[in-house]
Amino acid sequence: MQARVEKSGEIQRVGEKKVRDLMAEKRRLVEVPYTASLAHTMNVLVANRVLAVPVAAPPGHWIGAGGSMIMESDKRTGLLRKHYIGMVTMLDILAHIAGDDDHDYDLVDLDRRMAVPVSLIIGHNVEGLSLWTLNPNTSILECMEIFSKGIHRALVPEDGQVGEAVGVELVESAASYRMLTQMDVLRFLSEKAQEGEMQGILRRSVKEMEAINESVMGITDKTKVIEAIKCMKSGFLNAVPIVRSTQAAEESHRQLFTGRGRKLVGTFSATDLRGCQLATLQTWLHRTALGFTEAVGTSPLFGEEASKRELVTCGPESSMGEVMEKVVSKHVHRIWVIDEHGLLLGLVSLSDMIRVIRLQLLSQLGTY
Repeated sequence: MQARVEKSGEIQRVGEKKVRDLMAEKRRLVEVPYTASLAHTMNVLVANRVLAVPVAAPPGHWIGAGGSMIMESDKRTGLLRKHYIGMVTMLDILAHIAGDDDHDYDLVDLDRRMAVPVSLIIGHNVEGLSLWTLNPNTSILECMEIFSKGIHRALVPEDGQVGEAVGVELVESAASYRMLTQMDVLRFLSEKAQEGEMQGILRRSVKEMEAINESVMGITDKTKVIEAIKCMKSGFLNAVPIVRSTQAAEESHRQLFTGRGRKLVGTFSATDLRGCQLATLQTWLHRTALGFTEAVGTSPLFGEEASKRELVTCGPESSMGEVMEKVVSKHVHRIWVIDEHGLLLGLVSLSDMIRVIRLQLLSQLGTY
């Protein structure tokens, strides 16, 4: 009985942690002004190694994403200085480049598309339409509930500038913010892996914890980069598995299809194209996505992290701890689940991981 109480105490300590406890090492918020070109925005993403940035505009002239009113105010006077009007991701930029037609873009076309202001492409995908803040007093368990529902990141106002309310908000005013992401939460949980009943949770398999999403859409090894981008845009996906094509005459290399049961040969992510010079990107748009991912691993054109990119997978019997370690160490946002023959069974996303771990924590506490 005493051991049980001690274990519950460990879980209670994890559950009692606040969002502010995850923010100590977070750096200053990276953002771009609404007038920034897409080319400049891409450079900001690359230079700061981030997947998305909020877009700031003068207050009083814009409607924020989803109707949000997230403002930055002067710490001394309280006067509003900025209105964060949305979030822009690499997928937004690539979807704009790809467009909706079959035109073979030359470098002039690409230069023109990359010269438009970032404010013109906000809201072209689901993530750009969701801009939220999290109160630093929000508990980790409540934060996990929010992130388990597909919210990938949220702005967190600095301590001392918030009221008593906790949770996620659409209206906020603070002198400064930092960004909290799903990855930050999983990194925190990974650091707590040896504490109390977290050990038991992380020893369980992803199959047993029902963390595997079997509805996984993919592309073939013959799909071109530009078509892959269009597929991701249409499916609101940041990454897709690449599976081996078949000889079936009706198989399309220009559309998403159910990848389950097909041989996994690669993965194509919007972030794979970060750091491409425009001239390089233009030459790759009409090559295969698989060929591109193979080139990324060997070409110095794609930066120092190119050699670290690999196909990250697990099996259905892999432990949650093993999967979490791969996510954190490889800095990937989904793990493809395969069988012993390399056939695709599904995926485990960050949202899935946070959801099932939270449920287990609540169950151990007897509150679920």
